[in-house]
Amino acid sequence: MVSPTDETIVNSFISNQVEFITSVPCKQLAGVIELIDQSEQINHVPSNKEDEGMGLCAGSYLGGKRAAIFMQNTALGVAINSLATLIQFYHMPLPMLISYRGEVGEKVACQVEMAVHTKPLLEQLNIPYYHLSHASKAGQIDGIIRHCFMANKPVAILTDAYFWDSAS
Repeated sequence: MVSPTDETIVNSFISNQVEFITSVPCKQLAGVIELIDQSEQINHVPSNKEDEGMGLCAGSYLGGKRAAIFMQNTALGVAINSLATLIQFYHMPLPMLISYRGEVGEKVACQVEMAVHTKPLLEQLNIPYYHLSHASKAGQIDGIIRHCFMANKPVAILTDAYFWDSAS
């Protein structure tokens, strides 16, 4: 089911002229993914894995399109090489909407371990991140995306269980 928060998020990407988004399935991001899949302004191409998605975003960027990826933090480890050697090395802006699984409020125990490592990994890569814990903060995503493209850097937008619970 699509919520007003999902609409705010998608409108932030549209208003920042993001024309290509790839996503990896995620229950928390399901409403947002549904909306981008229906959008006429965004070309949505689902990915099998996050590193594959990084390659799709790089290709889109090199083709002159603004791109973004929607993914879970639990697969950040899969994407690190692509982030460092492709996205960062070539100074590609890439907003990453990341469901921050494993934080307080998580209902699936196996998700917890990667939550411990998510922020330290982003810090080690010098990737700015913004942790949003309430749906009322969804309006900040517009400015975060704008900053990402101005700075030509990847940025992580972490949305935890509290964020998604408050969105419904």
